[in-house]
Amino acid sequence: MTGKRRIAIVVKGYPRLSETFIAQEILGLQRTGLDILIVSLRHPTDGAVHDLHREITAPVLYLPEYLRDDPERVRRARAIVAAMPAYEAAETAYRADLARDRSASRRRRWGQAAVLAAELPDDVAMIYVHFLHTPASVARYAAKLRGLPFAFSAHAKDIYTTPDWDLSEKIADAEWGATCTATNARHLNALSVAATGREKVALVYHGLDLSRFEAPPVRRQAGPIRILSVCRAVEKKGLDDVVRALARLPAGLDWRFEHIGGGSDIPRLKALCDRLAIASRVDFSGPRARSDVIEAYRRADLFVLASRIARNGDRDGLPNVVMEAMAMGLPVVSTRVSALPEIVTAETGILVEPRDPAALAEAIGGLAADPARREAMGRAGIARVASAFSSAPGITYLAGRLAEAGREQKAA
Repeated sequence: MTGKRRIAIVVKGYPRLSETFIAQEILGLQRTGLDILIVSLRHPTDGAVHDLHREITAPVLYLPEYLRDDPERVRRARAIVAAMPAYEAAETAYRADLARDRSASRRRRWGQAAVLAAELPDDVAMIYVHFLHTPASVARYAAKLRGLPFAFSAHAKDIYTTPDWDLSEKIADAEWGATCTATNARHLNALSVAATGREKVALVYHGLDLSRFEAPPVRRQAGPIRILSVCRAVEKKGLDDVVRALARLPAGLDWRFEHIGGGSDIPRLKALCDRLAIASRVDFSGPRARSDVIEAYRRADLFVLASRIARNGDRDGLPNVVMEAMAMGLPVVSTRVSALPEIVTAETGILVEPRDPAALAEAIGGLAADPARREAMGRAGIARVASAFSSAPGITYLAGRLAEAGREQKAA
């Protein structure tokens, strides 16, 4: 195994507009000199890319999203991995998982892992994966097949919609893990201690590359209050609560609301705006590149994100958009969910309980009527992000851990 040094980074899809934190991390790791191969379980579906994606030069290996997409490629891969020395041990792990999860998704993960293991270049020293659900299953099986170490970065939905037995097995097999909130770290390390006797998961905030955020504008005092939300229109983002809150704002308040992002709930949200007679004040702008999002922060007066726990357990971790809004000098109105209280303080914004449109309306209305308070919160938000949520410490930590794998494999 002499000379191995490259790191394979496995992601759900690449590039994706909604996962700027992953693009930011990959670019940061690339800049440290780490040699990277991106492995994507899906082809891109967004019509645009961020400036970050254009700067990433790592090659991308796309796996078949569904095994039926390329049966000959899957058949060839299965024949190759069946001859690998570790095949029996890897298949045993897969069969044990299949006994508890007899889904088509589980079978697909094994097939994708076979393709990855068969096609992974010989110079790869470690597999590092984002998300502990489907991508981590593929990474874990492929790592077993190839006799490679693997590590993970866990976020939100992947943690809270995956059974504990599945999480525990992945944590036990991983060399180490990272996650983006203190809440996640406590949960995963409890599983880690039970499975391995030690804590294997580190708290690593994504943070922001602050060089990409110019000094925020001097915001005008005249005209309507511009309220912004940037998120996917899905249940856990609570956009219907935001719409209901907007409808409760004082009749004399002049306001406009802009939502940036895609998502399946947009038609329903537009219909709700019509029923509440606020559609003329609401703009659903759809997905946008990061440069457009930053310009929207510059136009806005305050930022709102009404995160909540979805019925299937899905929830936010530490949304990058909140850090971005704060870096651009916006006060934040959000909810006490997951890691939002880890960044939004009384000095930088207002937190309310989730699923409470009345409380959201009161917070938005209060800030809308108080430009001096908005300005003070904006200044405090800029300082908080700069002091505690820069991306540099996290990139340094991850680059060091990943480089260790390359050095160990090279010495082997």
